[in-house]
Amino acid sequence: MLAKILMMLVFIGAVVFIGLKTRSQAGSVEGFVLGGRNVGPWLSAFAYGTSYFSAVIFVGYAGQFGWKYGISATWIGVGNAFIGSLLAWVVLGQRTREMTQRLKSATMPQFFGSRYQSDALRIAAAAIIFVFLIPYTASVYNGLSRLFEMAFGIDYTVCIIGMAIVTCIYVVLGGYMATVVNDFVQGVVMLIGIIAIIAAVLINNGGFMAALTSLSHIPVEGSEMQGALTGFFGPDPLNLLGVVILTSLGTWGLPQMVGKFYAIKSDDAVRKGAIISTFFAVIVAGGSYFLGGFGRLYESQVVFNPATGAPVYDSVVPSMLSTLPDLLIGLVVVLVLSASMSTLSSLVLTSSSTLTIDFIRNRIARDMDEKGQLTCMRALLVVFVALSAGIALWQYTSPVNFIAQLMGISWGALAGAFLGPFLWGLYSGRISRAAVWASFVLGVGLTTANMFLGFIDSPVNCGAIAMLLSLIIVPLVSLVTPAVPFEVNPAAQK
Repeated sequence: MLAKILMMLVFIGAVVFIGLKTRSQAGSVEGFVLGGRNVGPWLSAFAYGTSYFSAVIFVGYAGQFGWKYGISATWIGVGNAFIGSLLAWVVLGQRTREMTQRLKSATMPQFFGSRYQSDALRIAAAAIIFVFLIPYTASVYNGLSRLFEMAFGIDYTVCIIGMAIVTCIYVVLGGYMATVVNDFVQGVVMLIGIIAIIAAVLINNGGFMAALTSLSHIPVEGSEMQGALTGFFGPDPLNLLGVVILTSLGTWGLPQMVGKFYAIKSDDAVRKGAIISTFFAVIVAGGSYFLGGFGRLYESQVVFNPATGAPVYDSVVPSMLSTLPDLLIGLVVVLVLSASMSTLSSLVLTSSSTLTIDFIRNRIARDMDEKGQLTCMRALLVVFVALSAGIALWQYTSPVNFIAQLMGISWGALAGAFLGPFLWGLYSGRISRAAVWASFVLGVGLTTANMFLGFIDSPVNCGAIAMLLSLIIVPLVSLVTPAVPFEVNPAAQK
């Protein structure tokens, strides 16, 4: 226990120290929000990866989809690496960096407002981000509850409040640079931790082949396949594909993810960052889902819902880890804290900067100077962290599952609304405002309506469908509505 506590204290001391050291670079709005647009490839790549993978992935998704699909869940991590990371950097990286500098936009709503010459679109995008990022932020906390109870025996409330305070300190002090430097440190912890955990779990089950053999003997409900959990595509390939699309293509339309391309310093850094980010995702995402694929070997320790008889998926990964040595459990807790705090800092920084720049300054306090904007952003950071922590605590003690459902559709709603307008807006000068509005309404409307009506069985599949429809509906509507005149590649005309 002493060793685990010391590991936690060293980790917390390091992240606060980094916040103090980077505060001098957060003296302007662009410095606070984007690090002065001078962030190198290693910091950018690790910031992208650590914002991508949090406790939601490691504890929630890896446990749930590893239980459902077995070893084939590793395909989700492969998709995250090559679609959500490599392809996203190749397609979006350089163009996003160039376009946002030309449009002088520091946030996604600013991009929509400037690119499509519409203040209404800017405000609508800011509202969508505010509504759907706060519940997603709260979900980051929830992935920690069982791990902290297992490792330290401390109350979940203490964990939430402590994590919120530490995150507030270093992000308020150093802004984006504090976030990306901490992301690099936290990313190194995640890489080391996931490799060590996979090795330990496999050794506990007699090695890779013995674990795979044991898994092949477990039948899957509703499937007649023998050894379905060790099959190449698993027992349910279609739904597995839906998860791959949601978790991989979704990053292309999430404001906290594409914001990393705004801040990177050069095209050469983008090319290097693409390789580094892909390597990181292969290890962390691929490793997490691969680990989750062995979850059914711990069925006797997993918590089941007494009313439905279904497993509590958030208990799968903690059950697997509970048999590890204490020092390794301490490393796991630091790993999940690293993943969660990096994602949390990115989310609250995105929310506070969006609300300050795209709503308060443009609609309420138009004469707000740079110092006022920085003060406002720092205050809103504290508000957003406190609000998301409050939602997480309320959900933990409440039988109401509405917030849990809302967290599940956050990626679908955000990426379903923004993916088409953002991607097409980068590459085509013939996109209309009506097409952007159509995508906003489709993404938010489809996912929220499905939450209440349930006409698509899986919220994951609903989110994946919303993203694909966004890519289709934007060019189709633009064919029959007037485009916003814009030259997406002026250098080619010279």
